Amino acid sequence: MSEYIEDVRRYDAGADPAVVEKIVKHLGVALRSRDASLVAMSDPTEVERVRKSWVEKKLGVADVDKANAAIQSVGELMKGDRDKQRVTFYYLTAKALGKLESL
Repeated sequence: MSEYIEDVRRYDAGADPAVVEKIVKHLGVALRSRDASLVAMSDPTEVERVRKSWVEKKLGVADVDKANAAIQSVGELMKGDRDKQRVTFYYLTAKALGKLESL
């Protein structure tokens, strides 16, 4: 758990460990696979998966343009990271959409 909060805090120093833990629990077994634990912004299928399964389904944001804008802004924020940790990406997307409290 500490590795996830440390990565999130590189982008949000005040990140709430309880929120990060909820994201980790949501992702569950997917985090065991290195490939599944990362977000590939260069893969349109992956970006769509993030939008549908995380932003639309979990966060409840149905506005596709708003969802895509948030995902792209997080991708831009994290562009310096070759390996974008899924937990961090999901946290920052929820934050960009104002949905951290709903987790």
